Amino acid sequence: MKQVLKKTHKFVIVAIDVVIFAIKDGILQVLLIKPKQPVFKKSWALPGGMVMPKESVDDAVKRHLFQKAGVSNVHLEQLYTFGSVNRDPFGRVVSVAHFALIPPDKRINLKTTEAYADIKWLRADNLPSLAYDHKEIIMTALERLRSKLAYTNIVYSLLPEQFTMSQMQQVYEVILDRKLDKRNFQKKIKVLNLIKKVGRQKRGEPNRPAELFTFISKKSQTVDVL
Repeated sequence: MKQVLKKTHKFVIVAIDVVIFAIKDGILQVLLIKPKQPVFKKSWALPGGMVMPKESVDDAVKRHLFQKAGVSNVHLEQLYTFGSVNRDPFGRVVSVAHFALIPPDKRINLKTTEAYADIKWLRADNLPSLAYDHKEIIMTALERLRSKLAYTNIVYSLLPEQFTMSQMQQVYEVILDRKLDKRNFQKKIKVLNLIKKVGRQKRGEPNRPAELFTFISKKSQTVDVL
């Protein structure tokens, strides 16, 4: 294989990469883009890019999210800093990784720039070949998400505005990759006082109509869920 020549820089370059999670068709999926660089022609990558000299990291994340994925106004938080010396074949780049969560009822017009060949939702449990160290970043984000489900109310970022208790439980089960006892789960959620009834039912399901709920607050809280 033709060797990739690294560009030399006097100082380290700072970049951002964003893991964007959503549950689609009952499956946890991650949004990936297809690079055009020959060295990555068989790989996919996370949306991201360099931080400009007069730009904060937070502003850079929002800019790259919108420019390269068409995503804005979603739950977004810093994940970890990835600084392995050889993580980028094009130079010495440190990535401040973030992760974002998208609810199923949020409309997103997926788009990317001319520097990328495609953009697509792909299964988090069956990832394709990934550029750079993006597999490690995704696995770190998934571990963080699983952890935060247990002690925060972050699940609100992956549910529609109105949802059934079964839908809420399914989000936990999909991400944790294990079944939860229905009775114990519902009892715990009700005791935590995170959600309230909206006075409507969801119809058209195989079983009897189910009560619809919404979150009392969508501000981050520390709670003992699991």
